Amino acid sequence: MTERAVKEPGAVRRLWADGFGTLATRCVQALVVLAVIVVVIFAIMQVSIVGIPVLLALIVSSAIVPFTAWLRRRGAPAMLAAWTALLSIVVTFGLLIWLIVWAVLNQWNVLVSSATGGMQTLQDFIDGLPFTVHTPALDEVGAWAQGVLASSGFQSGALAGVSATAEFFTGFGIFVVVLFFFLKDGAAIWEFLLRPLHGDGYARARRAGQQAVTTFGSYLRGTTIVAAADAVGIGIGLVILQVPLALPLAVIVFVTAYIPIVGATLAGGLAALVALVANGPVAALIVIAIVIVVNQLEGNLLQPVVMGRTLKLHPLVILIALTIGASLGGVLGAIIAVPLTAAAWSVLQVWDGPGRPARFARAKSARERREAREAELTAEEEAKAPTGAASADAAAASDKDADVSGGSDV
Repeated sequence: MTERAVKEPGAVRRLWADGFGTLATRCVQALVVLAVIVVVIFAIMQVSIVGIPVLLALIVSSAIVPFTAWLRRRGAPAMLAAWTALLSIVVTFGLLIWLIVWAVLNQWNVLVSSATGGMQTLQDFIDGLPFTVHTPALDEVGAWAQGVLASSGFQSGALAGVSATAEFFTGFGIFVVVLFFFLKDGAAIWEFLLRPLHGDGYARARRAGQQAVTTFGSYLRGTTIVAAADAVGIGIGLVILQVPLALPLAVIVFVTAYIPIVGATLAGGLAALVALVANGPVAALIVIAIVIVVNQLEGNLLQPVVMGRTLKLHPLVILIALTIGASLGGVLGAIIAVPLTAAAWSVLQVWDGPGRPARFARAKSARERREAREAELTAEEEAKAPTGAASADAAAASDKDADVSGGSDV
């Protein structure tokens, strides 16, 4: 910056008002926003045993708000409505866990015997090949498994598993308590947090909160319907094929379907693996075909109907959000990453008012795109014009020189 620019404030303002100054200002603003996001994520990860249960409670309570509101309209007190909704959730999850444990205990012997027969069939198939394939014998696999179980690494891993189990139950307790208070006093808690805001800032925060709650609720309810359809479709196929542990596998499909795009597919791959070990390769191929058909029907027919415009995100954005969420928070991070991203985008859609997105997030109208295209064409024509004018001037100068030459000859 020159000495003259330092002495003249207007010159400094002009430096920041040109194209590069505007770009620098936007970069600084983007860096500040990213820094705030990183700090918030870092703080949540440092207290993940509290942060993740609170986020899960917020998402789940947003989906159950219509039920509690319906109970209150029927005259139920806020306390009774919250307890009814909470107990309904606890009973539902408890029933799912009981079904999984019962099915595993009931069919475990069948799975072990089927797996043993399947492994022997696979070994016989490999032995019958025209070329030699070295595979470890069952006794070697058993000895390896016993060594792993007796190793210090396995024991330390078991201790880590006990610690993780304790953290899970602690987080689950926090989730239940926070969920109860969100169901009972969610609106009052949000109003308390908005007390420092006034005027336009208060109105914007209220819009953002309502939009985020609506998006969370619609996303979770729609995803639950889609997950149930995936679990029922794949589960029926497993039952028809007499694959062991069909019910637990269907429940796994239901749970993993909350991870968009990849969840149900991974669970279907697990079901195909069980079918391969227990029922052979033909059954595994049929299970894969069932998974593909169910995913196509769900993605192209059911999901657009039940989700509507709730998840207005490009698949690439969803995959990036899943990757970031999984790297930061594991499976739970992958589950909550997409609804958080969808809620953030929906908040931007009402940032400047109902139905008025933030300026940078507004889609260009057809008129704006047409005017931009016309401006591009005009600029291209103007860029070509000097070349043509120069050629015309050169031709005129040549004619003038010829005339002058002719005059001098005369």
